[in-house]
Amino acid sequence: MGDDDELDLARQIANSYRGKGTPGAVGPRKRARPVKPARAKNEDPSTIADLLGEVVRNQGWTEKLDDQRIFTDWARIVGPEVAQHAQIEGFEDAVVHVRASSTAWATQLKLLAPRIVAKLNEELGQGSVLRIEARGPQAPSWKKGPRSIRGARGPRDTYG
Repeated sequence: MGDDDELDLARQIANSYRGKGTPGAVGPRKRARPVKPARAKNEDPSTIADLLGEVVRNQGWTEKLDDQRIFTDWARIVGPEVAQHAQIEGFEDAVVHVRASSTAWATQLKLLAPRIVAKLNEELGQGSVLRIEARGPQAPSWKKGPRSIRGARGPRDTYG
């Protein structure tokens, strides 16, 4: 074996490590860079609203968000006067729970319930709302406060 053969062999080994070796020569592999998806040059960036809409659809949240429109669109659907005296407390199993500002408004809401249900179903989709449960204002509690007594039965004990 001559000096030229040894020098030629050394060059082949060095070149194989640089990736320029003879075909079929094994050398160290280079790290592959991640391939980015190609974008059209004239494409505008997506808006956040479009991205959020896509996330909502992919996660299956569309129906739940439609149900929440009852809370956000309540004043527009029932009108400002009714909305001023009736606040939604909850929406569960197609039943809207409403707290009225007075017992008279609670009674009025019970009378208007079929019309309000029809309007809500028209806006939100048929079958979204089955009924409305209207309640009057919460009565004050006699169990708490500066003049309450532990174990007492409320105002009955204070009047002779």
